[in-house]
Amino acid sequence: MTPQPTVIVGAGIYGLTAALELQRRGHTVHLLDPGPLPHPHAPTTDISKAIRLDYGPDEDYLNAMEVALDGWRRWNRQWPTPLFHEVGLLFTTPAPMAPGGFEHESFRLLTEHGHAPQRLDAAAIRRRFPAWDQGGYVDGYFNPAGGFAESGRVVSQLLLQAQAVGVHLHAGQTFSHFIEDGSRLAGVATREGARFSAETVVMAAGSWTPHVLPWTAGFFRSNGMPVFHLRPAQPQLFAAERFPVFCADITNTGYYGFPLHPREGVVKIANHGDGRVLAPESPERVVTAQETARLRQWLSEKLPALADAPIVHTRVCLYCDTWDGHFWIARDPARPGLVMATGGSGHGFKFAPVLGGWIADAVEDRPNPALAKFRWRPEARPPRSEEAARFQVDLT
Repeated sequence: MTPQPTVIVGAGIYGLTAALELQRRGHTVHLLDPGPLPHPHAPTTDISKAIRLDYGPDEDYLNAMEVALDGWRRWNRQWPTPLFHEVGLLFTTPAPMAPGGFEHESFRLLTEHGHAPQRLDAAAIRRRFPAWDQGGYVDGYFNPAGGFAESGRVVSQLLLQAQAVGVHLHAGQTFSHFIEDGSRLAGVATREGARFSAETVVMAAGSWTPHVLPWTAGFFRSNGMPVFHLRPAQPQLFAAERFPVFCADITNTGYYGFPLHPREGVVKIANHGDGRVLAPESPERVVTAQETARLRQWLSEKLPALADAPIVHTRVCLYCDTWDGHFWIARDPARPGLVMATGGSGHGFKFAPVLGGWIADAVEDRPNPALAKFRWRPEARPPRSEEAARFQVDLT
């Protein structure tokens, strides 16, 4: 008997990388998404995402990112146009780095792993990165390994690859409900009236997950973060060699950002913090006046050369948050045939070169030590995110 296909719901970074890896392993893969693709409301449909090794004391993520970083470099060599820009990352603190802090622990662990982060005092920060001259940051480091990827264009490139290797892409198909065969899932039905039989269904619906599967709302939340694109009056001050990707006291401020974009000519700044709970299609999914005022105040204190820069675009990046900030890549023990692949919690995209392998191993029940961290765990309710860059965030 010919095995039934694997059906993946959601053609974002989780669904696409899973589709590519499962197809490579010999599966017949059907990838469903409402479209258009890349989906305009997906968090990855933007001009940039940070690619960082820096994860505080969390060695699991550092180990995985060392593999993923090599994957980004390999993709650059393979793709017609490089989409990963290894411009390095700057991490700053308003007081000396101290044990237990995100920056201190990142620096320590990177050094132990043989990387070469460069410690910076206040004078070195001002000298090397003059936009921060009045920022009040007195300590930190520059990590030359990492940078940013043009995330929307990466998704487009992966879509082309998926179709080229035989993944069956069904844009314009919106998940409605599961087809069941006794106690086991047997496929997916869509709002448009199509039915897709499946041996395994992979739900990679991102921030839509708690809304299309209400029974998951107890352990996933769609959490919106403001994103700003600014056009600087002094663009040369924000060129990558003088203004790399930054995380500015991120566990307290939430602010991170990017150099002048090579195609768009803007500086993107976003917040990786508390956010606010929103549905993906909510009319409230717009950046608020309060979020804009908070950014302007922070810029006036830390990056005065951007304080009055025109904001030419805003969007709300919607995370699929888990309570502990870790990904969720696991079979549902109550629903045989279902694998959940979501819970990016605002830091999943950078793992794209290894995500597909993790998800494929979950589909095939292959042993993989990484999946212990991403196991099925509805009981996990820590009071704060355990992802080191959001450690201060209270998601209760």
